[in-house]
Amino acid sequence: MSSVGPIILCALAVAGLLLAEHRGSARGIWFTKPLASASFILAALAVDALATPYGKLVLAGLALCMAGDLLLMPTDRPRVFRLGVFAFLLGHVAYAAAFVTRPLSPVGIVAAALLLAMVLALVLRWLGRTLPKDMVLPVRAYMLVIGVMATLACGVTVAGGPWQVAAGALAFTASDIAVARDRFVSRGFVNRAWGLPLYYGAQLLIAATPALVY
Repeated sequence: MSSVGPIILCALAVAGLLLAEHRGSARGIWFTKPLASASFILAALAVDALATPYGKLVLAGLALCMAGDLLLMPTDRPRVFRLGVFAFLLGHVAYAAAFVTRPLSPVGIVAAALLLAMVLALVLRWLGRTLPKDMVLPVRAYMLVIGVMATLACGVTVAGGPWQVAAGALAFTASDIAVARDRFVSRGFVNRAWGLPLYYGAQLLIAATPALVY
């Protein structure tokens, strides 16, 4: 099965999601967001992700991220939001487990760890004044896990793995800044205008890697 169809489906669904977000259409969001998220799982299945241990872990990560997407949809339920954050955290753990199965470059890991530590520390400092007290520990744990995941992804790519591994992980990390800004700093369509395409593009990149990793 070709992955072109799921990619096109994702692009159309994300375009519809952005339009729904801009118009404030709850019905449109509830229709397009699950469709967009399901499409990156279809993209992984299209490249036979279930055929390898690496692909199975990537598919598990994608499924957990889809669960996180659905749980983050209600904007007025803090407990559901925390469950969504936890689902994403587990998704990153699954991705990290997948990357550990591949050859890793020590140089790539050290360089990425230093850079990501600085960037994520700045993000936490930026969020410090607006982050609710009950979200401090969950957000810090999330940042730590996503930093480890992205570091391992860079280690895979520098070791000779596909560029999509690092690009997808780093784009995913960057897209979370838009989520954090929208949730804790300043809500607005501008956050979703760049964060959503970056997020779904990142997931499609990661979903493609089972066909590129041998």
